[in-house]
Amino acid sequence: MAILPGSFNPLHHGHLALARAAAAKLECEVHFELSILNAEKPELPEAELSRRLQAFVGVAPVWVTRAWSFEMKADLFPGSAFVLGHDTAARLIDPRFYGNDASRRDAALAKLLARECRVVVAGRVDENGAFRVWDDAIVSREHRDLFMPLREADFRVDVSSREIRSRS
Repeated sequence: MAILPGSFNPLHHGHLALARAAAAKLECEVHFELSILNAEKPELPEAELSRRLQAFVGVAPVWVTRAWSFEMKADLFPGSAFVLGHDTAARLIDPRFYGNDASRRDAALAKLLARECRVVVAGRVDENGAFRVWDDAIVSREHRDLFMPLREADFRVDVSSREIRSRS
C-alpha cells in the first residue's frame, strides 16, 4: 500500500494526480492520510477536520491519524510507500526538524527502513521557477534506498494548496 499524507486544505487535482502517478509507478493503491496533529501547526479542530474529509467522499480512501511524524506513520503503516512532494521530503531529511540533531534524523530514517517503508518523491517548481526532482546525493548512502524519485515525465502538476487558498 502507498500513503499520501497531507493537510489537504484543500484537496485538489494535484493531490489526485500525484496519487495516480504513484499508483502507476508502484503498481498499488494509494490511500490518503490526514493527521489531526502536525509538528508545525496546532491540532486540527473537529469542524475543520469534517470540512476537509468531505472533499474525499466518493473520491478516495483517507486515513485520519494522530501521526505527526514519519516515524509514527511508519509504525501505523509498516511496509508502505509514503508519497511526498519535494518540499516535504526535504523537510524529512532536514536536521532542523529533529532539534538540529543529525543523529536523531538518521535514527528516524533508519526506523523507516526497518519498517520496510519507502518514500516516493514528486518534483516541484522552486521559488526560481525551476522544476526540481529528488537528488539522491543529498542523503547519506545508507538512506538512499529509502527514496524513490518520480521523474518529471511521471508527474508534474504546478499547483499548491497555498496558492489555491490565496486566490480564494
